[in-house]
Amino acid sequence: MGLDASSIPLDELDALWDFDDPAASEARFRAMLPRARDERDGAFEAETLTQLARAQGLQRRFDEAATTLDDAGRALRPGDARGRIRLLLERGRLANTSAEPGRGRDSFLEAWELAGSVGEDALAVDAAHMLGLVEPPDVAWSWNDRAMTLARSSADPRARGWVGSLASNMGWARHDAGDDDGAIELFELARDEWLADGRQARARIARWSIARCRRSRGDVETALGEQKALGAELEALGEADGYVFEELGECLLALGRDDEARPCFGRAAELLGDDPGLADDPKRLERLRSLAQTEP
Repeated sequence: MGLDASSIPLDELDALWDFDDPAASEARFRAMLPRARDERDGAFEAETLTQLARAQGLQRRFDEAATTLDDAGRALRPGDARGRIRLLLERGRLANTSAEPGRGRDSFLEAWELAGSVGEDALAVDAAHMLGLVEPPDVAWSWNDRAMTLARSSADPRARGWVGSLASNMGWARHDAGDDDGAIELFELARDEWLADGRQARARIARWSIARCRRSRGDVETALGEQKALGAELEALGEADGYVFEELGECLLALGRDDEARPCFGRAAELLGDDPGLADDPKRLERLRSLAQTEP
């Protein structure tokens, strides 16, 4: 990512984010802090600190993130609604990531209401999307639906930029409910949105999700072909994705091609061994390692 803390306006902090690299994002927000304190009478100090805290939380440095959010609260200026919304969102996200009781629900609700009252559509969508993650499934869908309706109707391009992520979240909800056809439609929307924005890596995630749902509904050969295509694209880019290898293995296993599946599971286990996404699912990694073993 070519942007740095000296090259963007203070009101475009989100441009400094690379969610695939929270450590690098943290460094950029730290570099932004002197500007945020010195320019515009410190109007963006609190907001910058909230994003610094978010980057720390994504690295599971929860105590540091909480301290940074306390600093943001002290820096918050009277009448700074946007900074207040950001602070609520990040307090909620930290509670969710660190598995606190309630998972930040009350903070997200307050952020939703405040953002709606001051016309901050993109932040309102963010709050609704988080409520869609922390609420029970029957309530979560309605929050995702509210977020999607606002994102697609808003004149704010930052709100519109949420459509792909919301469609992906809603796709997984449909998949978990056993509606793979509905899930595929939503993942196709996510893919198309991300392609239109030039976010090829995100579009590949949507394509992976589509293939995953095809496997669930029994169209295993098609799913295998789509995962192979993704793997080939990544290889051409000099990259590899453990989740693609995992799905290649699952497809081959479902087709009775166990010998071909084993090296795929082995490569998946190798690539995903330190993946934070599996930190709460150790049995999945154990299964990959088990399936990679050759029968005695």
